[in-house]
Amino acid sequence: MFSSCRRYFRLMLVSLPRRQHGEASPVCLYQDREEGDVDQGALLIGGVFRFAQKTYSLPLRGVWQSNDWPEEVRRWFYGFDWLKDLRTFGTNGARLLARSMVASWADRPPTDPVARESGVMGRRLSNWLGHYEFCLSTATEGAQQLVLDAAVREARRLSAMLPLPPIGWEGLAVLRGLLAVYMAVPHYDGFFKRFEQQLPLELERLLGEDGIVAERSPEAQYRCVQQLTAIQGMFTTLQWMPPDCVPVMLGRACAVLRAFCHGDGGLALFNGSQERGEKDVLELLEQAERYKVVASSLGRGGFARLTAGRALLLVDAAAPAPHGMDRTAHAGTMSFEFSHYRQRLFVNCGAAEGGAWQRALRHSAAHTVLVVDGDSSADFGEDGHVTRRPSQVWCRQGRQGYVQELHLSHNGYYPSYGAIWYRSLYLEPSGEELRGCDVVEGESDVPFTLRFHVHPDVRVEREDEEILLHAPSEIWRFRQVGGVIALEDDFYMGRGAPEQTSQIIVRALPGRNLAVAEDEADSENRTMKPPRRQQRVEWVLEHVPL
Repeated sequence: MFSSCRRYFRLMLVSLPRRQHGEASPVCLYQDREEGDVDQGALLIGGVFRFAQKTYSLPLRGVWQSNDWPEEVRRWFYGFDWLKDLRTFGTNGARLLARSMVASWADRPPTDPVARESGVMGRRLSNWLGHYEFCLSTATEGAQQLVLDAAVREARRLSAMLPLPPIGWEGLAVLRGLLAVYMAVPHYDGFFKRFEQQLPLELERLLGEDGIVAERSPEAQYRCVQQLTAIQGMFTTLQWMPPDCVPVMLGRACAVLRAFCHGDGGLALFNGSQERGEKDVLELLEQAERYKVVASSLGRGGFARLTAGRALLLVDAAAPAPHGMDRTAHAGTMSFEFSHYRQRLFVNCGAAEGGAWQRALRHSAAHTVLVVDGDSSADFGEDGHVTRRPSQVWCRQGRQGYVQELHLSHNGYYPSYGAIWYRSLYLEPSGEELRGCDVVEGESDVPFTLRFHVHPDVRVEREDEEILLHAPSEIWRFRQVGGVIALEDDFYMGRGAPEQTSQIIVRALPGRNLAVAEDEADSENRTMKPPRRQQRVEWVLEHVPL
């Protein structure tokens, strides 16, 4: 109670007007050079913008209170990430629009609570000052002073909010925002002291010793590398050595980010991620550090990574991220993605920024997993956080000869159906054959479906009881035993917009089960109390020589 009151009064004090002093222009700036979206920049010039496949109008005459956007739209737009789109568009009209939008916010910001979320404030400060040269360096002295005064006020409020609760990669954006304001107005050295104090703590909480982000998401991993790269660049601009934790953790985070990439150079699609593409990922990694190291293991972060020949198998081998880090978590426990050289074959469906697409893509059915009775292995609340998740997830990786094996299980369906799902995956040393065995154990049969989502660049056709996958320059064959196979239409959101594709469906046959003996059920890989009945589907994906 006392700490809550103290926090409240601190926020009240930093909101009081204070005498501003200093120059009207920033003392030092770090210029953000991230590539923007030219198409989005063109829309902004026309008075609209797109978010999650929908179009919204800009605030009329800079009156920010006048919008009725959904919360996720406000969270994105209030962070001013779209300034890079206007800068990339590059016209004088884009410059003037950016200037007027920043100045109107500085003059009369909205009272919307979303605008005062720490992550949103941190991104806003970073974007204002990171694009200052583009939109404000030629503005009048009064306009520049207005924006700097507003930046200082927001930095005071942000500083008073530290230490932060867990908010994922945006915790680094908050600290980056404080550092940006300090660089611009260095006589506020309290901002740097707060930054210096909180950075090691935030990195320890967010990345740990192995460099895998606590959100368990390739997209969040990308964002962490992006923020750390910017922070390191800001110290270079200051001609200071960064804290030791920055280059150390940046190197580890980059190695993990490389491990999350398929052969085409884009990101794997777990927990709110999209492909992003080889160009974006490669440019960031080249800017971040020069050592091209790939993390040898992702086990501590709850992922398994198996390679053989030119094949890559990535598996989500843990429950969704803990509370506070789970805003983008998906119900994809034990889902996998499989690619061969530069071609993705089996994938998850991706992610959307908001709206109905975002909600749908978080469910288990949008992943290459087993789904019991159309239900998900995790549930989500109105605030986006996970409300139910598997309480026990087990994973063991090994070899049988030259064949790599992965054995997994989770109890996400046990509370509702009394069922436990076991999955075993086997990758041949050539990388040209992937086998799987999926088993559901329970007190009685339960209806379940295996879903294998196919990348839209792969053409799929059925040939009797087999499915042929026609990838550019190669063909793969999928077969199964123990269920009924089918092809269904599907949608893929891994590249930012819905693309039509196909999914392979294997439905369990009713009555096709085996009794499980008590002594067999107590084998070493049964970490949970075993049920008495077993339903099994075995499948194989193999390369067809041309």
